Amino acid sequence: MSLLVIAEHDNASLKGATLNAVTAAAKIGGEIHILVAGNGCGAAAEQAAKVAGVAKVRVADAAHYGDQTAENLAALIVANASGYSHILAPATSNGKNTLPRVAALLDVAQISEIISVVDADTFVRPIYAGNALATVKSSDATKVITVRTTGFDAAANSGGSATVEALPAGADLGQSKLLGRELTKSARPELGAAKIIVSGGRGMGSGENYHKVLEPLADKLGAAMGASRAAVDAGFVPNDYQVGQTGKIVAPQLYIAIGISGAIQHLAGMKDSKVIVAINKDADAPIFQVADYGLVADLFTVVPELVAAL
Repeated sequence: MSLLVIAEHDNASLKGATLNAVTAAAKIGGEIHILVAGNGCGAAAEQAAKVAGVAKVRVADAAHYGDQTAENLAALIVANASGYSHILAPATSNGKNTLPRVAALLDVAQISEIISVVDADTFVRPIYAGNALATVKSSDATKVITVRTTGFDAAANSGGSATVEALPAGADLGQSKLLGRELTKSARPELGAAKIIVSGGRGMGSGENYHKVLEPLADKLGAAMGASRAAVDAGFVPNDYQVGQTGKIVAPQLYIAIGISGAIQHLAGMKDSKVIVAINKDADAPIFQVADYGLVADLFTVVPELVAAL
């Protein structure tokens, strides 16, 4: 049994989410291959070859894979799907965009955002914003699976010695074209991979308060910064800060929720964090039901005190 993991990368380096997908593949069992499709992606392929547990890296290097548009990537995956019992990708924006197309072209049902592997045919995935878990079993010859990265530890990015194989590029379908990409650059850790996250909600009152109060704390802790949907909708911060069902799913070692009430859609994105600390002046806020440590207080008073004490 062979499994194909679709690499998440920026042509120069492998993204951490790929390592979580490799771990999920290892739990299913079988020979693991990684597909790296891009343009000038040799460095990313070399990194993939060093990932522990990977037997082969298949590289499709062509100009029309440089932007990794879903149409071209899905066609490449389907053209090379023969012989694979499972095709996996991280449940990131790219994975969610590409794999449903793969499943449709293969005429199989996709299994989305698995958090656990029971056996090669059976998987556990969250439903109802994570309030229930469904165990699903598939009889499809090829299982197309997206992996919720918070459900699996990252595979070691060293120690492997996979063979690297060039894969013929498919035709450019020309169905879509990337015109531009605006990226938020930050010296802070990436939100999805951070070990500590300081997150603010509607209780911050304004974008100015958000940055003035929370940034010193994040700086002290070396933390990434997150936000609730309410804070994003209010314009306090950009939407790439959003944690929740419609934002990023995170599971850091420490999650500090400040001025966040704890709506269901936010809890779905962070309740798997190892330690949750909540600061809110409303003692009945739902966030306290999932918090390991809770402080009922005015955040504008206690957060600066916490910063001074660190």
